[in-house]
Amino acid sequence: MPRTARLDAPGVLHHVMIRGIERRKIFRNDKDREDFIERLGILCAATQTTCYAWALMSDHAHFLFRTGTTSLSKLMRRLLTGYVIGFNRRHKRSGQLFQNRYKSIICQEDAFFKELVRYIHLNPVRAGIIDDLEELKNYDYCGHGALIGTKKNEWQDTDYVLAYFGKRKTQARKGYESYVDEGLQQGRRRELTGGGLIRSLAGWTEVKKERLKMRNHVMSDERILGDSDFVDLIISQSEEQFERKHKLKRQGYNLDRIIERVAEVLNICNDEVLSKGRQNRKVKARSLLCFWAARELGMSLTALAGILGMSIAGVGFAVERGEIIAKYGNLKLIN
Repeated sequence: MPRTARLDAPGVLHHVMIRGIERRKIFRNDKDREDFIERLGILCAATQTTCYAWALMSDHAHFLFRTGTTSLSKLMRRLLTGYVIGFNRRHKRSGQLFQNRYKSIICQEDAFFKELVRYIHLNPVRAGIIDDLEELKNYDYCGHGALIGTKKNEWQDTDYVLAYFGKRKTQARKGYESYVDEGLQQGRRRELTGGGLIRSLAGWTEVKKERLKMRNHVMSDERILGDSDFVDLIISQSEEQFERKHKLKRQGYNLDRIIERVAEVLNICNDEVLSKGRQNRKVKARSLLCFWAARELGMSLTALAGILGMSIAGVGFAVERGEIIAKYGNLKLIN
């Protein structure tokens, strides 16, 4: 079954989940966790990504992000690639660490924001890592303590979350703590880990009832958590990006055409675009090629890595360099 495309846009709320391959541990000790948190803090600031909630378990982790000007995929690629390199070096291993791609679900804020913050922060208790909410206050690897006031994470936005529970910080913290305590008895909330309106309405049976009752089309999508109008809006925005990629392909744009365009704008020959080397012009050419191929045509980093003889991580960094080169050089694939 083909993978569904990522959905993203500036300001969108994402519930993100990562899991170890074959449910193996992705955090073996506190040094692993501290390394991950340090990278997360640096990258949230660098990419203007806001983090409202987070929790690390041994074999998986949850986050609630709002994207800024940088896409979620770029944040996660830099975060996970850098972490894997460090993890493999520390534990003298090689190979894949995470299970497939990270999972990201776009969430409708007014309906699910508070519930997601609570759900994510209760994970260490439900996983049996710690015993109760009192212990959760001082747990280093979860964002709950920062909201309660027992921990401090400069990169975690606590003010925005607490504003949901009161105008004064003391009052808001008490309200938040009471809200989390109420959620402890709810158990695992499967509807909060993906499924659009289907999960929101508790399955296809309820969706069909809603269709009959409302007499209109009800949208649903496993990548989105929200009501029908919200799902429809997000998909429409995504389809604009999807349509651009296919429009380029219909116009005959492929990798060879991009190579020609890179050579044209940088005033070099086509062969030099693909040639290896550390000279500035070659690095610039390959970076611009990777950026346009990945972002404009939607080619995967894996495919580009195989074609260019680069590592997947190397292609990822090249895409980022290419974006900067295109932006500041005012270089466009199509004039």
